[in-house]
Amino acid sequence: MFANDADLLHRIAAALLRRHECFGTAESCTGGLIAAACTDLPGSSQWFERGVVTYSNEAKTELLGVPAALIARHGAVSAEVAERMAAGLLERAPLHWALAVTGIAGPTGGSAEKPVGTVWLALAQRGQSVQVWRELFGGDRQAVRLQTLRAGLGALDRALRQP
Repeated sequence: MFANDADLLHRIAAALLRRHECFGTAESCTGGLIAAACTDLPGSSQWFERGVVTYSNEAKTELLGVPAALIARHGAVSAEVAERMAAGLLERAPLHWALAVTGIAGPTGGSAEKPVGTVWLALAQRGQSVQVWRELFGGDRQAVRLQTLRAGLGALDRALRQP
């Protein structure tokens, strides 16, 4: 499933190893797909520290410290929740980088405001501000999840190449 992503994962692994840094994920709509892709790479335990699947709102609150009131105000699929998921993972784990994703993979669950394929991603580096962005992906459930994986890991790859 991740063969097309091997080069991307190798670049990320090499950069994290070179920097002596580690990475983790807080995933909702991808259900651990990003962590699975990372751990498919032999030796990933040297740079991938953990992945947390917080599919329910309660899990986001209990495991990542996302305030229930924030979810109630903005919805689980929002910039605010994605940002808090990434920040919450950094607060709870010995990581340098955290990637959080929350979205609507479909085929149901969308609305006019948040159609199927809407995904919010957040990339956090310890000691830096959290980068948050929205994507609107097409295709079926699996396509949305794979595009989310590639968008998130692509952002990490680009960030790791910054001086």
